[in-house]
Amino acid sequence: MKTFDQLVRVMVRLRSPKGCPWDRKQTHQSLLKYLYEEADEFKQSVRKKDYANMEEELGDLLLQVLFHARIAEEKGRFSMHDVIKTLIRKLTLRHPHVFGYRAEHRRLLKNRSLRSEERRVGKECRSRW
Repeated sequence: MKTFDQLVRVMVRLRSPKGCPWDRKQTHQSLLKYLYEEADEFKQSVRKKDYANMEEELGDLLLQVLFHARIAEEKGRFSMHDVIKTLIRKLTLRHPHVFGYRAEHRRLLKNRSLRSEERRVGKECRSRW
């Protein structure tokens, strides 16, 4: 994780007042085109089975994640740490057969069941009109 922490520090520096002017002025909206471009480039690498390029493109996608997380952190919304914690929670809840059932997982299943029932009833009501 030392290298990941170093990467986060690089992004913090790039966005700092003494960092890169282009990086500092970016917003979630202005970065969207780069996110799409990098995802497309990764897809092309996968299709070509070009593993060296896949590695590079995954780095470019990771840059986009770091960029967006840093912008959000600067605005007090969430941090890269929060993104990682949310992903860990999501993965463990989606894989109870691997990580075990927890009370939180039971609540999630119950909520999904309720939402599914609400959608079903809502469709029935709309079809009556």
